[in-house]
Amino acid sequence: MALIEDVRRDADNSDLIDGIKIIDVDSHWSEQHDLWTSRAPAKYRDLVPQVAEVNGQRRWVVDGSIPIATLTAASVVGPDGSKILGTRFTRLDVDVVHRASYEPVARVQMLDELGIYAQIVYPNIAGFGNQNFLKVADVDLRLACVEIYNDAAAEMQEISGGRLLPMALVPWWDIDASVREIRRCHAMGMRGVVTCSNPQDIGMDDLGTATWNPFWDVCVELEMPVNFHIGSSASVMDWFGRTPWPSMNGEQKLSVGSANLFLGNAQVIGNLIYTGVAERYPDLKFVSVESGVGWIPFFLEALDYQMYETAPGERSKLSLLPSEYFRRQFFGCFWFESSALTRLLDVLGPNNVMFETDFPHPTCLYPKSDERVRRSIGELDFATRKRILQDNAAELYKIPV
Repeated sequence: MALIEDVRRDADNSDLIDGIKIIDVDSHWSEQHDLWTSRAPAKYRDLVPQVAEVNGQRRWVVDGSIPIATLTAASVVGPDGSKILGTRFTRLDVDVVHRASYEPVARVQMLDELGIYAQIVYPNIAGFGNQNFLKVADVDLRLACVEIYNDAAAEMQEISGGRLLPMALVPWWDIDASVREIRRCHAMGMRGVVTCSNPQDIGMDDLGTATWNPFWDVCVELEMPVNFHIGSSASVMDWFGRTPWPSMNGEQKLSVGSANLFLGNAQVIGNLIYTGVAERYPDLKFVSVESGVGWIPFFLEALDYQMYETAPGERSKLSLLPSEYFRRQFFGCFWFESSALTRLLDVLGPNNVMFETDFPHPTCLYPKSDERVRRSIGELDFATRKRILQDNAAELYKIPV
């Protein structure tokens, strides 16, 4: 049963999505082995990301021999369309998963089967915040890795007829280079950027400082939303590190680690608000990607409360409460939640919520939606369903519908 077929029906068998073009705001693509090598200039062809043997195992490497990722497609969709459960997906490369995981024409065909109109697309190999390329010492090579990925992403968008919209990677370790790359990607038709949430991890100034003003300036000028995907920095990408306990097995670690990872974006949201970034840039839009929405009402209530209790001096610097900044500038995305969605809509209304599937990752809704999601959508009026399934994403990412 396809995802949207599952969403279509409620108790009286009426059509829940008639007149709505579903936009999935979080999906991923499994990078093919030649994504970088087929596009690299000759001097970088042996240095850009590619698959090679390291200590007897094939891995993604960069700069000749530096490992940056395991050899997995990060896809749980089998060649026959079946869903692969547990941790077995970690051993599957692109040659043994569904073509829709990595090939744009096949992905569009899959979207048609699922009843999804368009997808926002995020990377795997570079890291969800493009942090993996920091392992490259040569800054020119590092930048080439970013540019080649974005070239391939723009090609994907064109081949798909604008139904697959990868977010542009930015060389965030260099603000000036980031500004240039954002302009270049915008000129290629790309609709937003994905970046790191914690540049201070490598000794840079954090996002709340004036150092980042040129970055925010160009995003506002070009109306490029800034997306923070979970796991977007070394300090929050911790599936098999400190979050799960050492005594757990692989499946336990994946489950507990993933659930905790969803909450990591609370950090960047709170910091962007309290440091005044949202105050200084009222037209800048931020998206918390693959993080769910159930925790957001609690967190915003906590931020509001803490401002009065422990940071009264900040009220004179900020014109709004944290919850009010969120309503004005931030978006959250839901997929598996049910009751939490209703709670969020009661608190914030429908204008800050978007829908995602996380296709083809292990937590994705494929091949059908969770019963709780279907039930929650069924309780909403048409205008609300249309806003959270289509309109918010269409307006934010400028997708014609």
